Amino acid sequence: MNFITIDFETATGKPESAISIGLVKYRNYQPISSYYSLIRPPNLYIRPDFTDIHGLTVDDVRDAPDFGDLKDEINGFIGGGTILAAHNAAFDMRVLKAVCEWYELGVPSLLYFCTLNLARKAWPQLESHTLADLAKKFNIVFNHHNALEDALACGKLVQIAKEEFDPEDKIDDFLVHMGVHSRRLG
Repeated sequence: MNFITIDFETATGKPESAISIGLVKYRNYQPISSYYSLIRPPNLYIRPDFTDIHGLTVDDVRDAPDFGDLKDEINGFIGGGTILAAHNAAFDMRVLKAVCEWYELGVPSLLYFCTLNLARKAWPQLESHTLADLAKKFNIVFNHHNALEDALACGKLVQIAKEEFDPEDKIDDFLVHMGVHSRRLG
């Protein structure tokens, strides 16, 4: 029933190089609030090929808060025990863990699930389960590689799968019904 989607964009291949975060809170499978912020990475450098992907430059994040400065806002948004969801969750959870460790914030103990795994279970006949390809298949219009837009698209996939497979209302029951396992970070 209730979940929060999360997405990060990074400056380099290092997980602590987060430069943006998008979060969307869902109640009864409907978005009710969102959070987005640019993040100044520990090393003020963005690989040009990463800029080609997400469009963010050093000038965009130069005056942004670092992740440590955002701790209270992010904790306020994701706190309370609501399960997180991300497309290719291993990446986003690795980034979350890395930035928490980098800024010595302590890694939060939270449950999460992967919408990439959900999509593979829900639509095994599809050739590709990337967020972009799934969005195209299900007519989800979004600005790919914008952290907030990716988080919204991720949540829409959960909504679509729920509607198609019509399981119980609780997210835990839905995940069991779909054969998707949640994991714990922290």
